[in-house]
Amino acid sequence: MKDSHSSQAFWVVIASLSSVSIAIVSAAILSRYFGKEEYGTYKQIIYVYNTLLVIFTAGLPKVFGYYLPRFNLSQGKSVVKKINRFLFLTGFLFSASLYFAAPVISRLLKNPELTEGLQLFSLVPVMLVPTLGIEGIFAAYRKTRFIALYNTLSRLLMLICIVVPVIFFNGGIMAAVYGWVCASFITLTLALFFKQIPFKNITPEKADISSKEIFAYSFPIALASLWGILIKAADQFYISRYFGAGTFAEFSNGFIELPLVGMVTSATSVVLMPVFSKIVHEEGNKKEMIRVWKSALYKSAILIYPFVIFFLFFANEIMILLYSEAYKGSGIYFQVNMFLNIFNIILFAPLLFAMGKTRFYARMHMWLALVIWVAGYFVIQWFNSPVAIAILSVALAIFKINIFLYFIAKFLGIKVRDLVPVRSIMRILAHTTLCILSVYFALSFFSWNSIIMKVLAHGILYGMLLLLSSSLFRLNYIQFAKPLLQKFSK
Repeated sequence: MKDSHSSQAFWVVIASLSSVSIAIVSAAILSRYFGKEEYGTYKQIIYVYNTLLVIFTAGLPKVFGYYLPRFNLSQGKSVVKKINRFLFLTGFLFSASLYFAAPVISRLLKNPELTEGLQLFSLVPVMLVPTLGIEGIFAAYRKTRFIALYNTLSRLLMLICIVVPVIFFNGGIMAAVYGWVCASFITLTLALFFKQIPFKNITPEKADISSKEIFAYSFPIALASLWGILIKAADQFYISRYFGAGTFAEFSNGFIELPLVGMVTSATSVVLMPVFSKIVHEEGNKKEMIRVWKSALYKSAILIYPFVIFFLFFANEIMILLYSEAYKGSGIYFQVNMFLNIFNIILFAPLLFAMGKTRFYARMHMWLALVIWVAGYFVIQWFNSPVAIAILSVALAIFKINIFLYFIAKFLGIKVRDLVPVRSIMRILAHTTLCILSVYFALSFFSWNSIIMKVLAHGILYGMLLLLSSSLFRLNYIQFAKPLLQKFSK
């Protein structure tokens, strides 16, 4: 009997947990060893890479999850091989473009220190782009435990290669970038090995899929991703250009989603994409697709919201614990982004992609990208505040989610309230908010000499109150922890 969707998602969560944990550890270490300006420059290099990555991958990593469920293993091997060739080509083009565009990018961001770092970093894309798509391959064949293993190994390797030269050899930005290059080469070898695991001892058969079909599906996704990255890049560009590397360092450390949100939503998306694709391709069972989607949404809310509400109240303390007192200013950005975490559990992309609505998805992102770049310019002129830019970014992201919800409901011929379990979600939010307020006021009379003790005391009492009072709100948080505990006990 095949593993359940929850079981498959569990391993993707573990994969995300390892990625997020190692990323946080890396940021915490580098924040302490680099000065603010130096750390800001390093984060700008990563920002440029992540921005251009979406453009050059052309939506190809998404193709694995869409097409592989429609072919047998022998044909799947042929599909993977074909897409890998395209990934190698786009990786090479990415590296060449990054090298020659480095001086122009440095001038745009008003940071001359970027040129040398970007040109050295240009060796990375040609090695990392071909590693993409592993999640789609293993999710399609319901072997997501390999995603957890690969992510843990590759991210740990990246952490060691980047951090060791900085800590033990007093290296600066260039030492960290050299670490990226070294880790990328080893990761490429590891990824090529992992991509062959599902097809071990399988003789490939030619799959009835053309390059034209692949790009007909991936190109609209690439366009949407391009617009999406432009939406995401707008706040980073304006803050970097108008407020300097120091403010950008504070912003980039703080304006992040709660790691658990990314872990749960990415796991849900990876697992549901091939499921939805198969339902649409073979059965067209709209009711089953909506049932699975609503179930995933409710489970995500009951897992994520207790943490979102807690971190909303203790944003400043969390930033200090992670990055030191110098990054206390990151707390306001973290707090602003917590409001987005309430909404971005709603995953519209897997549903739209499975329904083949990639062109619509791309057009909507195009209009939203135009809005945020124009609006961002006026916000800078009127408010001259990096926090105002962050608020604009969150407001538009929430607007985007609601727009997509409305159109998905329209495509399916149902009402929005039939897509989202609104009452259940409001019940979770009411319960968690009442619990954190009760704890906050109950402990407000104490004087705390240690930030970590303050956070721990509030967290423990909050967790206890949450569990003890859950039955009053007809909620059961423990039932969603049982599958995790059972997995770990095996």
